[in-house]
Amino acid sequence: MAKGMKFACLVLACMIVVGPITANAALLSCEAVHNYLAPCIVYVIQGGVMPRGCCNGVRNLYSTAHSTADRQQICGCIQQNARRVGSVLNPGRAAGIPKACGVKIPYKISYSLNCKTVR
Repeated sequence: MAKGMKFACLVLACMIVVGPITANAALLSCEAVHNYLAPCIVYVIQGGVMPRGCCNGVRNLYSTAHSTADRQQICGCIQQNARRVGSVLNPGRAAGIPKACGVKIPYKISYSLNCKTVR
C-alpha cells in the first residue's frame, strides 16, 4: 500500500506541474510534492469520494510551481518514485483530478510524460 501511495502521488504531481511562468524558481523537494498530494492517494487507488484536502493540495501545488524549473522538478519527483513503485492506482481517476479540482493543464495525463517538455 505504501508503494501505491507514492506512485499515486507521483502521477498526481505530474498532472499539476504546469502553472504561471515567473522569473523566480522555488524548486520544490520531492517530499514537498508528496505532502501536497498525500490526501489524493486513497482516492486514486480505491476510488470513492475525492477528499477536499486532495483538491486543496492540487491547487496549492499548482500555484507553487511558478517556473519551468519548478514544474520540471515536480515532474522529476514523480518519475523518480514511479520507477520504484508498481501500477496499483487507477490512471483514469488520477487523470480526472485536475478537472474535478478546477485546475486546467494543457496536456494529457499519462505515465509517459516527458519532464523535459513541461513548461
